[in-house]
Amino acid sequence: MVAEVLDALDGAGSVLDCTLGGGGHSLALLEAGATVTGIDRDADAIAEATMRLKVFADAGRFRAVPGDFTRVDEIAGLQDESFDGILADLGISSSQIDRDVRGFSFRPGVVLDMRMSADGESAADLLNGATLEELTRIFREYGDEPRARRLANEVVRRRSTRDFVTADDFVGAIRGAFGASAGPAEFARLFQAVRIAVNDELNGLERALPLLRDRLSPGGTLSIIAYHSGEDRLVKHAMRAWSTACTCPPRQPVCTCGGTALGTLVTRKSVTASAAEIARNPRARSAHLRSWRKAA
Repeated sequence: MVAEVLDALDGAGSVLDCTLGGGGHSLALLEAGATVTGIDRDADAIAEATMRLKVFADAGRFRAVPGDFTRVDEIAGLQDESFDGILADLGISSSQIDRDVRGFSFRPGVVLDMRMSADGESAADLLNGATLEELTRIFREYGDEPRARRLANEVVRRRSTRDFVTADDFVGAIRGAFGASAGPAEFARLFQAVRIAVNDELNGLERALPLLRDRLSPGGTLSIIAYHSGEDRLVKHAMRAWSTACTCPPRQPVCTCGGTALGTLVTRKSVTASAAEIARNPRARSAHLRSWRKAA
């Protein structure tokens, strides 16, 4: 959604790209005239983007900083900095999916990893160690799966005789629970659910939202692209709350709080990808872009 991002952040002189990835959005923003700081907790992404955007780095218009945007307040290189625009493209990049060693894909033989950084438990660790109740919650809440309990039972049954190691093992459990007709749509949704759990993505996003808001310069814009209903719901509710002046109880007849809205919604409804973009990049079909502007 490059065109939509450029439209939302039009005029932003300094931009923080919270999810640098391969540097695609950063490149477009740089070519539009912005100065960009990119952060990512994936060391491979930092290296790839640094090489791709070297000419802008040499000109002093781009820098890549290792770090997790959900803890932007703890990144030493960004202390006390503010930005005219902030972008977070949630989820994973195509390069992460394409590299089998990273373990994000459900292609045959891919090891179950899914970690954004090198530390913490892998997808295999989670599937082999989580309780029945925890697996059920992950598949239901993060995978929007009404048959979550059935799949959790199948995972627990299978791991009692053989550990989950590769994508084939989890694909087999999905088909064992739902039947042989289960295909890529189910795999993509449930692998995403495990990835969200492995990287604690929803809790991280909830923590990050007010931190990113507070890093905006007056009049600055925050734009977030979400691919999961839980992510989009958090973003929508946060931006709506920041745009509300009165914080009194709903049934109170007269406002006594004297509240002032922190900013305004740029997009009252999420912006979705065009049919042409979805044809080029099927991942874009689930993308929802929301933007909010801080009060000047």
